[in-house]
Amino acid sequence: MNDMVAFVDPAHTGASGCGNPTERARLVSNRFINGKSGQIYLVPYNSGGHWTLSAVNPAEETIHFMDPLKRRLIAGEWKTILDNSIKIYNAQKNKKGKKTIQWKNLAGIPEQKDSKTCGYWIMRYMKEIVEDKNLEFAAKWERRTNLVYTEKDIDQVRAEWAKHVIMFPDM
Repeated sequence: MNDMVAFVDPAHTGASGCGNPTERARLVSNRFINGKSGQIYLVPYNSGGHWTLSAVNPAEETIHFMDPLKRRLIAGEWKTILDNSIKIYNAQKNKKGKKTIQWKNLAGIPEQKDSKTCGYWIMRYMKEIVEDKNLEFAAKWERRTNLVYTEKDIDQVRAEWAKHVIMFPDM
């Protein structure tokens, strides 16, 4: 199932230094167009001070939104960018899209308790999604639950990240 999940480079999505919203929508849609049919794309987004994650299925026009602080509503620039990226994808595929793209807020994700570790939380969500052989993350996280990540869970992501970065000492 791992080949059913793909990633969008956060260098194409962030609020600062990544181009205007139209350019970012085009970059994201190009990733969808060049991917495999039926893939789910994990799209990290930094609004300028906070990371969120969207899991996008462009073929089904569905976006699952994850905010580790659980404080953000799906609105504004990010919603417009992803909506437009799916519209561009549909146009390139000569597909008539739905009137409204379906956004789902995954309210059951484990909640970040501090204000500085959102990037690690997003990486932990991505890790769980990729390791889920049946891609049932939406069912697991769609309703409010008592799921939590311990410090050990987040430290595991930190350790894996550090181990990966150490492999590239010249960078």
